[in-house]
Amino acid sequence: MTQTLAIGPYNSADRAALVDAFDATVLDGPTGLADLDADVRAGITAVAYMGHHAFGAAQMDLLPGLKLVANYGVGYDAIDVAAADARGIKVTNTPDVLNDDVADLAVAMWLMQGRQMRAAEAHVRSGDWAKNGPVPLNRKLSDGTAGIMGMGRIGRDIADRLAAFKMDIHYHARSEKDTPGWTYHADPVELAKAVDFMFVALVGGPATEKYVSADVIAALGPKGVIVNISRGSVIDEEALLDALESGAIAGAGLDVFVGEPQVNPRFLTLENVVLQPHQGSGTVQTRAAMAQLQRDNVAAQLKGAALLTPVN
Repeated sequence: MTQTLAIGPYNSADRAALVDAFDATVLDGPTGLADLDADVRAGITAVAYMGHHAFGAAQMDLLPGLKLVANYGVGYDAIDVAAADARGIKVTNTPDVLNDDVADLAVAMWLMQGRQMRAAEAHVRSGDWAKNGPVPLNRKLSDGTAGIMGMGRIGRDIADRLAAFKMDIHYHARSEKDTPGWTYHADPVELAKAVDFMFVALVGGPATEKYVSADVIAALGPKGVIVNISRGSVIDEEALLDALESGAIAGAGLDVFVGEPQVNPRFLTLENVVLQPHQGSGTVQTRAAMAQLQRDNVAAQLKGAALLTPVN
């Protein structure tokens, strides 16, 4: 009888790899758990989990022998880690392998927003360049001041990229980090006051919900731009929309949203925002590496070996 359950919208290759490696039972989502035979559920010791649907106490209690939830992705806010701790269940994620892709997209959205590349491309495609001349001048980005909200692995990789643009780097984190002389701010509002561009790289979950508050957004000022590649929940989205619509800040680049894939329709009318479909880690190579790391954690659990990337 299988010891492994895979839950989530896996592609065909990753689904096949889970079945081949572990003879895994595969469900499209956690709602199907209760429909599994009780004997099958009792034999499950490891869950390979993918997706943003909640996996908490109710789901864990349906799997009395569960020892591991191996998450696909660096963000594990869908998994109730406190509930896992209370039941002696370990949680893993897939950090590091996706840092480059996410940091690359953050910088790409910054460039795209600041240089108005969507409008410029439309100007070429429509024939307006030939008929009406060049687009208006836009904003210089290099040599500016950038703030990193959350100086973890991804935040550090974003900062390293921005340093190559000759940016003055500031950051906020729970504690001061070892950096090449970058400026630390203990208060998120003070960070926002000091920078032109703020890159949000916080972990998701209740502790960071609306961490980028209305006060933080207001502190950026009318030249300020927010780039978010973490979770939609970390920003007060209504306050952000109000600021974008009123011109209280200059713009945003967003790969994540509250309630995604449904996006607040107010975003869709804004010309000062770059919108992306949560594709920060969305390259063939990185998604394959994430899937492999998830399977390696499951394999370690089943063999009784040390987990590669434990969360708790």
